[in-house]
Amino acid sequence: MLCNECGKNEARVHVTQIINGNKTESHLCEECAKKNQSVLNSNFSMENLFSAMLNNAYNTSAYIPTMTCSKCGMTYEEFRNTGKFGCNNCIDTFKQRVMPVVKNIQGYETHMGKIPKRAGGSYRIQKDIEKLKIELKSAIEKEEYENAARIRDKIREMEANI
Repeated sequence: MLCNECGKNEARVHVTQIINGNKTESHLCEECAKKNQSVLNSNFSMENLFSAMLNNAYNTSAYIPTMTCSKCGMTYEEFRNTGKFGCNNCIDTFKQRVMPVVKNIQGYETHMGKIPKRAGGSYRIQKDIEKLKIELKSAIEKEEYENAARIRDKIREMEANI
């Protein structure tokens, strides 16, 4: 696809804007994108996106008591408006309200990111063992003892290879 601006170079920057319900798309080459910084400058940030999600999650008329971080003094309302924590203690303070939003976004509450191959090794095996232990517990609770025995043996085998 050629650049909408110059019509010569290949478009490498694609910008979609929705203003008052009207969608416009710009396909620009790198040179024209640098010239048209106003098209690329926007108020978008991950903080603004997260803040909007938090605002929507608790946009109810029910009374929610004010929460304040004991370490930095940040209130939940301040966090909600900025989308940024004040300190490392804020996540523990506001966890009760933040984690349902995180779970809604990711589908789970704990980080399940990829592990780089060069760093994987035993860490990857340990994570697999943790998952198998959860499966083992579930199999025992369901009284699926043969499956539980297979999982147990697999765990022992993996632990021997660490």
